[in-house]
Amino acid sequence: MGRTVLVLGGGVGGVVAAHRLRRRLRSDDRVVIVDREAQHLFQPSLLWVVTGRRTPREIQRPLDRLARRGIEVLRGEITALDPERRRARVNGSEITADALVISLGADLDPGAIPGLAAGGHNLYSLDGALAIRDALAGSPGHRVVVLTAAPAYKCPAAPYEAAMLVNDIVRHRGGAVTIYAAEPGPMATAGPEMSKAVRAMVEGSGIAYHPDHQVASVNAPDRVLNFANGASAGYDLLIYVPPHRAPAVLREAGLVAGTGWVAVDPHTLATPASGVFAIGDATGIPIPSGKLLPKAGVFANRQAEVVAENLAATWAGSEPRHRFDGVGACFIETGGGRAGYGSGDFYAAPMPRMRLRAPARRWHWGKVLFEKQWLRRWF
Repeated sequence: MGRTVLVLGGGVGGVVAAHRLRRRLRSDDRVVIVDREAQHLFQPSLLWVVTGRRTPREIQRPLDRLARRGIEVLRGEITALDPERRRARVNGSEITADALVISLGADLDPGAIPGLAAGGHNLYSLDGALAIRDALAGSPGHRVVVLTAAPAYKCPAAPYEAAMLVNDIVRHRGGAVTIYAAEPGPMATAGPEMSKAVRAMVEGSGIAYHPDHQVASVNAPDRVLNFANGASAGYDLLIYVPPHRAPAVLREAGLVAGTGWVAVDPHTLATPASGVFAIGDATGIPIPSGKLLPKAGVFANRQAEVVAENLAATWAGSEPRHRFDGVGACFIETGGGRAGYGSGDFYAAPMPRMRLRAPARRWHWGKVLFEKQWLRRWF
């Protein structure tokens, strides 16, 4: 009789894990993926929605397409999770599995900052990206602010990319872009040299950068940001990255540790509960620098491959040999049809060992090609 693996979440990690498991497990084993959304959203391309280079249809795919690959797709809200019994409550019914792969991502919580949701547009949601696009196509005013509302968030390059791409649009109209960041430097999790290089890219584009500015509240009617250090700033258009937190169902299940995220083995992604793994943005993995591994799709993808291969080996009676090594890369859009490319080892001690390739057109087109290949491969 076959066994069942339940994949919670249809983002990058969940989709890759489900595909890999279906390919590697026996034909009578079930692979079930659960998500509350009908569409998979390829989030790296939200930046191109902002600039008008992509439509929602171009960066979404129906999750139901996975059924053609032998993956069962269940659309619904996960309201409870029992990791010890490997059991989830979905749409009022309980599903028990032989293994769980948790890939629920991070919840976005703009409501944690008074006035934030009413005062601006969320860069990390499709609705927010569309609203930013429409504002830029109209009359956004001269003062555009990109704000990170908390120091830790997924895709650490994204707000800096957004600032440079938006700057490309508004500077020709006499507008200016300013970044107010809760963190002390861009992409600090990648180490001081990478942070310094990205800051140079931003400021070299003519963008004013103000680190260590933790927003305390937003006066939406007057369009004013109020910071914890007593400073304030006006704006015409506010583009923000909201605070992130672990999904409530994971907190209630007792899976969230002192980091505020799910604790896993850094190499196997196993949680303390037998047969339960967690991957992607929901996890908090300390790295030798003292920070947490960045939350990024490239890591969710690689972690999904490791979990799927090891679980398949275990069920086949073999020794699981795959290990997640903390190696990753990302493109950094700088505007003008160019992008940089950063890659390296985040598990290196005492600091991540990184390399940044200078902005060039080939890296921009590399990102375009990656988007097309990824969506074609998995859907």
